[in-house]
Order: sequence, then structure tokens, then C-alpha cells
Amino acid sequence: MANRPEQHAKNQLAASRRKARHYALQALYQWQMASQPLNVIEAQFQIDYDMKNVDKAFFHELLHNIPAKLSELQAAFEPHLDRQLDDLDPIELCLLYMGCYELLCRIDVPYKVAINETVNLAKRFGATDGYRYINGVLDQVAASARELEVGAEKKRRDG
Repeated sequence: MANRPEQHAKNQLAASRRKARHYALQALYQWQMASQPLNVIEAQFQIDYDMKNVDKAFFHELLHNIPAKLSELQAAFEPHLDRQLDDLDPIELCLLYMGCYELLCRIDVPYKVAINETVNLAKRFGATDGYRYINGVLDQVAASARELEVGAEKKRRDG
């Protein structure tokens, strides 16, 4: 029973981060398409959206740190693409940046969570089978960026 409040807090954190990712995807897409300043986009989201149950610090981090690290993130996933960067759907590109950011920069987020959250956003906002492509690319990024974590998971799974 003592575990219940702890589990509830974990579930709330997961839900607030899920919403932060959702809004960050929309905000990054807006930044990519309209080239508006990030602080203007962030202020707009604070005004126009119900941010009450959103991890605002995580939203801010994603919105500001992903554009600051574009070349590093791109270098992580571009070798795993089967097409040119310009041929990617803008939503898929935003999702690859977001997923790679979490894999490379948020070691506190388990790699499976980072991939699953990104794939779920791809299912919701991306092209029909785009989530499969995102999953495949991020799996390959995780294999190198989180080699120890992925290896430990394989050992557990394979027994």
C-alpha cells in the first residue's frame, strides 16, 4: 500500500511529460514551418493551450534545446535514413529530432520510453505508416547511443 502514492506520482509525471511532448511537437513544427522565434511560440502556447497538467519545464527544454542541437541530433539519425533529409515529412523530421534528443540528452528517460512516446506521436500526427519508419530509425540510434542499456535489456529478455 505504501507504494500507491509513489506510483500515482510516477503516473502523473508520465502523463504531464506526454502532454509536454505533444505540445512540443506542435511547437517545433510551427517553428520549422513558420520560422517564428521560439520565445514567441512558447508564449503563444502558454496563452492558447491549457498547460495546467503539462510538465512546462520539459516542454521548455524540448522547445529550446532541440533547435540548439539540430546538427548533433541530425548526425545521430541521418546515417540510418533510407532517403534524403529533404524527403522526410516535416512531422517525421520533428519526431526524429525529438526522439533523438531524448535518447542522447535525457539519459534519465529509459530508451524504450523515449522510442514509444515518439512512435505514439507518430501514430497520431504522422503519415499512415510513418510510425514504423520512426521506430526503425530510433531503434538504430538507441543501439549506439544507449548501447549498455539496450544490451542489458537484451540480456534480460534472452535470459
